[in-house]
Order: sequence, then structure tokens, then C-alpha cells
Amino acid sequence: MNGGGTGSLERTAAEAAVTEVAAGSGLYGPTLFDAYGAFTPRPAALFALPVVRRPGPGVVTLLGGGYLASGPADAARLPRPHLPAGLRLDRMEGAGEVQTPVLGGAADGLAVGDRVYLRHAKAGELCERFTSLHLLEGERIVEEVPTYRGEGQCFL
Repeated sequence: MNGGGTGSLERTAAEAAVTEVAAGSGLYGPTLFDAYGAFTPRPAALFALPVVRRPGPGVVTLLGGGYLASGPADAARLPRPHLPAGLRLDRMEGAGEVQTPVLGGAADGLAVGDRVYLRHAKAGELCERFTSLHLLEGERIVEEVPTYRGEGQCFL
């Protein structure tokens, strides 16, 4: 009997009827799991957006980025800048379909063409928007695999 999910592994594994537990999207370490008390994810999936403008000190604009997770329309469903550290979304803009401004001291060290890496709120929607994932070992790409939703197809 399979049961569980990333947020309930401990409780589900303790149930005598369960013979197998499933971790699910928590393996990617999306941001919705950051608030879990029993599970602390290590971010394992990021997406990159290029810097396309430098409107002023402490701000750069990224191309695209409106990859919102399903659910209530709130800040928890937005992607979050991860690397370089020290960046945040503009509360008045969020993550936009066409552009995403990010703010913070780290913006001053970025040039047009540099990439900003973001974490998505949920794993499923991230995999719907990209046809493949690059698997890294250190800083080296060791394999490219199709996303698990659509097996390499991008529907949105």
C-alpha cells in the first residue's frame, strides 16, 4: 500500500498498513516546502532568467518569469530569486509574464546577459513550462532529461 507525500512521510511511514512511501515534488525543494516543520528541503531545481535591463542602482530586470504556481493568488505562489543571494522580487511587480524586476544590493553586480536563478513554488508547474532539466554535478552538466510532465513537451 503506497501512501504519503513529502510533507507527511514520517506520519505515513508509521502507519502499519503502508508498505511504501512516496516523497514526490519535495525532492525538487520548491519554496512551498520552506515552511514545513518536519521537512527542510535543499533546493534541487532552479530556473534561470537573463538580465535584460539595468534601470537603476539596486535593480535589474529579468526577461519573463511569470511562472506562478497554482492555488490562491498570493506571494507564496511566486517564484523567488535564489542566486545570486541578496535579491528579492519587487512587491509592486512580482514575477511578470514579460519582465521581472528584482531588487537588492546584488543587482549592482549583475550585467545585461547575466543569469538570475529562481526557485519555483511547486515542482509540477515548473516542469510544465520547460521541456527538459539539466542535471548538474558540481558546475558541470552531466545529463539532460525530459521533464516528467509531458515527457519533453511544453504545453504552456
